[in-house]
Amino acid sequence: MQIVFSDAQYWEDFLPLTFTRPVAEMRCGILTFTERWMKILGNGEISFFTELFLQTKYNSPDDVESLFLVPNFLPTSTVIQQIKDLKLGEALVYEDELVAARINMKGFSLNQIEKMTDITENLVFFKKPTDLFTFNKDAIDFDFELLTKDKISQELSETNGFLGNKQDLFIEEGAQVEFSTINTKTGKIYIGKNAEVMEGCNLRGPIALCEESKFNLGAKIYGATTIGPHCKVGGEVSNIIIFGYTNKGHDGFIGNSVIGEWCNLGADTNSSNLKNNYGNVKLWSYRTKAFQDTGLQFAGVIMGDHSKTAINTQLNTGTVIGVASNIFKAGFPPNLIDSFSWGGFRDDEKFKLDKAYEVAEKAMARRKIPLTDDDKAILKHIFNEY
Repeated sequence: MQIVFSDAQYWEDFLPLTFTRPVAEMRCGILTFTERWMKILGNGEISFFTELFLQTKYNSPDDVESLFLVPNFLPTSTVIQQIKDLKLGEALVYEDELVAARINMKGFSLNQIEKMTDITENLVFFKKPTDLFTFNKDAIDFDFELLTKDKISQELSETNGFLGNKQDLFIEEGAQVEFSTINTKTGKIYIGKNAEVMEGCNLRGPIALCEESKFNLGAKIYGATTIGPHCKVGGEVSNIIIFGYTNKGHDGFIGNSVIGEWCNLGADTNSSNLKNNYGNVKLWSYRTKAFQDTGLQFAGVIMGDHSKTAINTQLNTGTVIGVASNIFKAGFPPNLIDSFSWGGFRDDEKFKLDKAYEVAEKAMARRKIPLTDDDKAILKHIFNEY
């Protein structure tokens, strides 16, 4: 059965994180939405119903009978069964939005749907970037159970201090944790395959440190925090998500934030996550082209892929940074930093596209991952259109 992950409702709401990926490829909890649904539903052909400029990299649906799925929510066991039981022409609706349907993608049309059933349970639904860190504890709990069921954790080395219930700690094969403090009283902690927690770290769950990632010496990690694969994180972080392949290796504080892939935060980069007047934080919306009240007192930075900060960069509360931006000038940059900004301030020149390719190629080569022609085409589209 082909599974078609749909961006129809939400792609623009998650910008700048979705400039370079479909909604389903974002990470929260331990897994991406794609990975989570494949664990839930089992093997199948995966495709994406997304923006045209992304379809060069992400497979378009074939013209076959498919499960059409809005991916950005956590299903209950009842809803999972409802999805599995869908017959051709049937759909599930949540809060007046279609979230799953069994349809034929040939001549795609929702007019094929003959029966709609309302989901009556309350679901954890992710509708905007701040939802990713706001509901990250729920996602970590969900994924922890999904990934560790019927598996046995590595033993925690006796060099560590531990507080909480050992059942809420899972250490995958090849992971190393030494001379650190681990506290699961406030949430589950998952240490991925071949990950490393260096000496002197303090971890207070819920936390997910994914495959091949590292907490550097003396890191202070507050939940609910997710560090995707192949990252290095040091200093102090609280309630953040890093999608993967990103380094924040040095001292400095980042809180209540979402950071994409292939980013680098220079030493002593700090982001404010609380306004001096304790008011609600506003964030730029690419859909409305205006700053919108998040309803949150704590919100830090939303950063697109391939962006970089220089040492001692200071980011204001509620800063949105596009793709492939370079922030290096003195003083606080504005709350909206354009994609390909060279400096980080309004009216700065744009980072030249060929130079952006060059930097991305060098950064990705360190992980033995090529910058493909499809990747370049996506960056070029963002450069020209946004």
